[in-house]
Amino acid sequence: MADLERSPSARWGESLVLRALSKRRTWVFLFLLVYAILLSSSWNLLLSIRSWYNSAAASASSPAAAGWPALYASLLYGGVFGLLSMGAALAVAVPATLVTWITILVLLAFAGKPRRTLVADGRRITADITGLAFKILLREGNLVAAIGAVLSFFALLIRWRRGGGEDQDL
Repeated sequence: MADLERSPSARWGESLVLRALSKRRTWVFLFLLVYAILLSSSWNLLLSIRSWYNSAAASASSPAAAGWPALYASLLYGGVFGLLSMGAALAVAVPATLVTWITILVLLAFAGKPRRTLVADGRRITADITGLAFKILLREGNLVAAIGAVLSFFALLIRWRRGGGEDQDL
């Protein structure tokens, strides 16, 4: 009855949203959007890491002494980017995990499982899906953290060797 009360434009808009959410590029866009929001909100943290590195590198007397602050700063950068990527992936993974969980439970219900068995299987499936999603999230977050740490380490060392101390063009 409520479906008949809605205007055709509302049903068309709903159809458009459902088709858009079924596309992979929409989820990639959502991931990048969440990542950009998280990155912009943690910009002050990144600037404080860079400020600390600039002061530590300026007081370093030799290239060997400048390597340690670059290593510490790059580990902090990698950690920040790893946590950011895990947060963005979590924002995309939660709806996808819910859809998978609901689909499995509905299929089990249609297969004729008794209600008590369905509840027990649902709890086990929930634990399995959550555990698997958490493992994947950690693995990908650690990968991004490692890549971010290595790239920022080399970028900081190259910048220090070129004599780039305090950058004002942030």
